[in-house]
Amino acid sequence: MNLNKVFIIGNLTRDPELRVIPSGAPVVNLGVATNRVWKNQAGEKQTDVQFHSVVAFGKQAETINQYLSKGSMVMIEGRLQTRTWDAQDGTKRSRTEIVAERVQFGPRGAQKESSFGSGSANSPRERDSVPKNDLPAIDINEEEIGSAEDLPF
Repeated sequence: MNLNKVFIIGNLTRDPELRVIPSGAPVVNLGVATNRVWKNQAGEKQTDVQFHSVVAFGKQAETINQYLSKGSMVMIEGRLQTRTWDAQDGTKRSRTEIVAERVQFGPRGAQKESSFGSGSANSPRERDSVPKNDLPAIDINEEEIGSAEDLPF
């Protein structure tokens, strides 16, 4: 039996980047940072930050692009996938990323306004009729997963 499953909870490191692939399907690329904090043997606080590349397709991609921005908290459930291609200089390149199968938005006010800006006043995200901090925590997967009290954050 094999299993390829990833769960991460973190904050977006940049605004989502939406594009359309040749088949016409929307795809969004995200950068998500996760933090780990622990104490070493001397009792000193240690921190580690990991950066993850995430990709989502279809309706999820459109919803992510509409409602999330740099600094937004998000939970991603998905699978690891490694893509390989030949670069323009002839070298082989590869990237391991998380292909999102389920995405949940973090709680309202999870965006760190003081350290993460949302771009210029003319950006589409600022023109949205619903302010980012007034968004509920929602599951954008089409399956029913339970109530908001079941969220791990």
